[in-house]
Amino acid sequence: MTVDQAVAGHAPPDISAGPVQSSLAKGEAREREEVRRGVTVADGGGGPELARVVPVSGRRRSVPRWLRRTVGPLALLVLWQVLSASGVLEADILASPGTIAATAGDLVSDGALPSAMLVSLQRVAVGLLLGGMTGVVLALASGLSRLGEDLIDATVQMLRSIPWVGVIPLFIIWLGIGEAPKIALISLGVAFHLYLNVYAGIRGVDAQLVEAGTSLGLSRWGLIRHVVLPGALPNAMTGLRYSLATAWLALVFGEQINADDGLGFLMNQAREFFRTDVIVVCLVVYAILGLIADFLVRTLERLLLQWRPTFTGQ
Repeated sequence: MTVDQAVAGHAPPDISAGPVQSSLAKGEAREREEVRRGVTVADGGGGPELARVVPVSGRRRSVPRWLRRTVGPLALLVLWQVLSASGVLEADILASPGTIAATAGDLVSDGALPSAMLVSLQRVAVGLLLGGMTGVVLALASGLSRLGEDLIDATVQMLRSIPWVGVIPLFIIWLGIGEAPKIALISLGVAFHLYLNVYAGIRGVDAQLVEAGTSLGLSRWGLIRHVVLPGALPNAMTGLRYSLATAWLALVFGEQINADDGLGFLMNQAREFFRTDVIVVCLVVYAILGLIADFLVRTLERLLLQWRPTFTGQ
């Protein structure tokens, strides 16, 4: 700056003002973009500091999930009780929840319900064991070998198309009216579900995994043990869940065959005297036992399939 300019009070233009403002504006824009992506800049002028971003599925909800799941059944019970108390739903058509609860208490106190539950559980356990072993063995033989598939699969698929409830008369002729036809009916329904799912799981294993195992030097048994069977396990667990549901359904039909004990026997007696409260109690017990069995399978599934992350909803 010259002396004349100083005396006149004029200063030279500040040529650095524009670039500084432009740099500040770019910095602010970058900071806003980083904040939008979940990154914040420290006040001390250091590098970017990552901020934790909580996904939607990981946020805490005000109402526990188990409480939300009970809303529907509780609302149904309340509606049922209101309709029964108002006379819209007559007692000879369907007993009220209060009457059913009192009947359940009476059946438990006199020992009729626990004894019937024990007999029915034994039938389901034996039928599930026999049918499960049969279905899994046939699925392994058919799924692991082309020769086994040619010999087994067509026959099983043909028998599967026959309604398994329709063979009850044949079971009565062949096995009598004792425990054998009841257990055979449960085993038949269980075997088909496990066969189909285990077979589909074996044949659904990724061929690239098999090639990778072969290139690593695994023998045939090593491939089956470390590649094929773990890959088929998800389908096998699904088949087990279907088999349990079918086992309870088959039990209802099986216990209609001249049963002298069990939940089906209680239902038959209640039908003779139009006791809808006893019938509903037995149906509720069937449902509770089925839910407990499904819960056990889900727990086993989580333990055995920890290596496979799945979508759990949002």
